[in-house]
Amino acid sequence: MNSKRKGRISDFTRVIPYVWPYRKRLFLSIFFATLVGLFWGLNLTAVYPLMEVLLKGRNLDEYAAEAIASSQDEVERHKLMLGRQEAQLDSLEDMTTDEAQEKRIALMHDRSRTQSKLSSASRSVTVMSWLRRHVIRHLPKDQFNLMVVILGTLLAATLLKGIFIFMQDMLTGSVVELSILSLRKDCFRRVLAFDYQTVRNLGGTPGLMSRFTFDLNMLGSGLQLLGGRFFREPIKAFTCIVFAFIVNWRLTLLSLVFVPLAGYIFYRFGRSLKKASHRMMESMSRICKSMEESFDSIKAVTAYGRARYHRAQFHRENKEYFKKAMKIVRIDAMTNPTIELFGLMAIFTSLLPGAYLVLRQTDEIWNIKLSDSPMDISQLGLMYVLLIGILDPVRKLSKVFNVFKRGAAAAERVFQLIDTKPLVKESSHATEIPRLEQAIEFSGVTFSYSNYHDDEEELNEPQAVLNDVSLRIPHGETVVVVGENGSGKSTLVNLLPRFYDPKSGSVTIDGHDIRKASWKSLRSQMAIVTQETLLFDQTIYENIAYGNPDATKEQILHAARLAKVNEFAEKMPEGLQTGVGEKGSKISGGQRQRIALARAIVRDPAVMILDEATSAIDSQSEKMIHETLKEFLVGRTAFIITHSVTPSVLEFTTRIVVMDHGRIVAHGPHSKLIESCPQYQRLYHAHSDLKAA
Repeated sequence: MNSKRKGRISDFTRVIPYVWPYRKRLFLSIFFATLVGLFWGLNLTAVYPLMEVLLKGRNLDEYAAEAIASSQDEVERHKLMLGRQEAQLDSLEDMTTDEAQEKRIALMHDRSRTQSKLSSASRSVTVMSWLRRHVIRHLPKDQFNLMVVILGTLLAATLLKGIFIFMQDMLTGSVVELSILSLRKDCFRRVLAFDYQTVRNLGGTPGLMSRFTFDLNMLGSGLQLLGGRFFREPIKAFTCIVFAFIVNWRLTLLSLVFVPLAGYIFYRFGRSLKKASHRMMESMSRICKSMEESFDSIKAVTAYGRARYHRAQFHRENKEYFKKAMKIVRIDAMTNPTIELFGLMAIFTSLLPGAYLVLRQTDEIWNIKLSDSPMDISQLGLMYVLLIGILDPVRKLSKVFNVFKRGAAAAERVFQLIDTKPLVKESSHATEIPRLEQAIEFSGVTFSYSNYHDDEEELNEPQAVLNDVSLRIPHGETVVVVGENGSGKSTLVNLLPRFYDPKSGSVTIDGHDIRKASWKSLRSQMAIVTQETLLFDQTIYENIAYGNPDATKEQILHAARLAKVNEFAEKMPEGLQTGVGEKGSKISGGQRQRIALARAIVRDPAVMILDEATSAIDSQSEKMIHETLKEFLVGRTAFIITHSVTPSVLEFTTRIVVMDHGRIVAHGPHSKLIESCPQYQRLYHAHSDLKAA
């Protein structure tokens, strides 16, 4: 398993490689977001001409002429001031006293400020002259008609802004869906490469399903908001800030004094939110587990009347999930009021001084200059609207922030899966091993299951399932591995296809250590039939062909005949093309097992593993399967795992291996063990007594 993942860079940033292939769409969406932000700010500035028209009843052409004249007066005044300052500097040029130098420095600072004001006034003259010449002169002179034009322009701009928002959301949505699709495929590919024990340590089917559904959906929601509002809302806020700076940069700076405090508070919110989200997702995994167990065991639930028990269990898990989810709801609920409070405090911080400047017709408070010139009501109104325009994107960004933190917690769980290192790995120097010809040998094999907690730290060393097991099986033998439940018989044979790797010792095929063999060359010569028949929701024919995708139709039909699948398939309307349903639910247990056997046969294996393959079927189906095995296993090595031995199995068995508490206590033919091995006698006679009963 993985090492600890603390101290890593945010898992959310690891989504970037999945987004990058679709960067053209992403950059185009950012372009539309920029247009949205620009139109947002421009729409808000429409309040200024409206206030000039409605409150003051002014003609815009007259207003422009007055503004140009006022700015030209400022230009002249600043030019005169600049001339006097230059003259004073010239008069001090030859003086070298400390007092003269101090005056010179002060004058240079004054000159710099005057030059800045002169430049600002000159720009105002240029801008207003251009607007008067190219825009204002084409507007209606009548005030009502002018207002209609302004409102119509505002409506058209809003329509364009809506189109840009639609385009951005569509592009962002496609990028998110394609990125999550790629990530989901990577996760699926990763899980299929895991060994059985690693899958179990990840929570099994419920834990994986929770990651593939709930966690990936949460991550997708985070990416959707991040890609949409994360770009759009800051641009909208930035546009308003720029325009507010143009109106009065000093008051705008005053409104930003609460930003550091707000940032710290939301940082604290974010940490709590991420932890709460992580716990909520773990709780969802437990809900999935509760549902899977209940639905998979629905027959037992119904037969034993335990629906109430499962409802109570499901209720407890949902109640626990509710507690975790409510913590997130509380944090979400605190976000908006906090944002609005800080927003209003920021607005009041600049609005109150602004109102003072308007009402007192001054440009300073307590000898602190807050404006280049006394403000009027239209400028104050525009300033207020622009600050409100900043608050709206910030409020929406708080939602992005919350969803982002939840998405980050989901990303952590998703990439935890991707980062998980399987306990069984193919060697980097794996070699092809030939088909079995001589013998399979277990040498001093010891094995115990690895148990991990959610934090991926290994718990106390578990008890050994296999303890110093040694066994040699010559090629062509059919070996029955028998023992009570928990004796280690299935675990021993599951080492062969490397479902697990031994903690110590080795397993070899013809002298080749299977840990150094390529998976393809190892597993291609093995076939497995388990007690739990693993069929797919496809046709009988497709389930048989699953064992060997390269098999011809004749080979598949031969396997079906050999496993006696055709005996029941021919009675069905569609024959081998009949669907078996989910997990083979449309056919009987014996029929499912015969299909599984045919699937193993079509593989033409050198090694056949039957793990309690006939323990859950009727005696007639068991007899048919044993007849098939008696014919098919000639010239192959076979392991038959069972907790009891039947006479029909003994007909084609060459050796019996008896296991008890992870050790081989005896092995040999039936005739020898029935006289010398008490464990085998007990198992064999228990089956005989059961048959007699």
